[in-house]
Amino acid sequence: MTTAQRITFLKGHGTENDFVIVPDPDGRLDLSAAAVARICDRRAGLGGDGVLRVVRSAAHPEARALADEAEWFMDYRNGDGSIAEMCGNGVRVFARYLLHAGLAEAGDLAIATRAGIRRVHVAKTGDVTVSMGRAELPAEGVVVTLDGRSWPARNVNMGNPHAVAFVEDLAHAGDLLSVPPFSPAAVYPDGVNIEFVADRGPRHVAMRVHERGSGETRSCGTGACAVAVATARRDGVDPSETGTPVTYTVDVLGGSLSITELPDGTVEMTGPAVIVAEGTFEPDWLSASLA
Repeated sequence: MTTAQRITFLKGHGTENDFVIVPDPDGRLDLSAAAVARICDRRAGLGGDGVLRVVRSAAHPEARALADEAEWFMDYRNGDGSIAEMCGNGVRVFARYLLHAGLAEAGDLAIATRAGIRRVHVAKTGDVTVSMGRAELPAEGVVVTLDGRSWPARNVNMGNPHAVAFVEDLAHAGDLLSVPPFSPAAVYPDGVNIEFVADRGPRHVAMRVHERGSGETRSCGTGACAVAVATARRDGVDPSETGTPVTYTVDVLGGSLSITELPDGTVEMTGPAVIVAEGTFEPDWLSASLA
């Protein structure tokens, strides 16, 4: 593929977690980490918390084994260009794009990710529900320390790692521009998403998040799922024991998500996904980005 040709992009967001969508169905575009970072630059590029590269599973070496279950693979990159296993808001926006582009129909579909298959229900308009898989709750947690305050953080894995800390005031999280210090570092050798959580009411919490590779974002879907599960356990609720689903509303800076944990351990996330713009990269600019 020559970079001289014009390449389409779209811009979308899920509860203001925003992404640049790059359709590349045949997997011909080599997006380096530097290129992704330049695309996501909010002053010199398009701006975004990450890039969603849309590739047929059969055309991507990391997803070929999943091609029989899911036609499309979400090649997700963080805003700094690093590769991530999963992005919950990204999956919703990815699914909304497939409908927008006529590549899928409203209803149920499967999307391949580095964390495995994600089952999605997409309404023609409005919210998208994603089956996010089961949360893993490793025993070893960390302590997060900021400005002389320390909080124990629950270790939750939603296909990517999270540390969930409960605080009295979300302002205690500081500016979240850099990674909040935590120990022991060995618990998360590849880095971690850190959520700070405050109560808002019965089964209703609010969170702020430092996303690994992106800094503070307006929303984090996997983070909201991790927060809901951690909050349920803090509240003494485990659907696998009660046999009854539990739902939490999780407020993020960009809106609200509804998170339900089912008795079989599956976590479902429901929230909006919006496509806001479509265009093409200037060939010379993109060529320089890919160089």
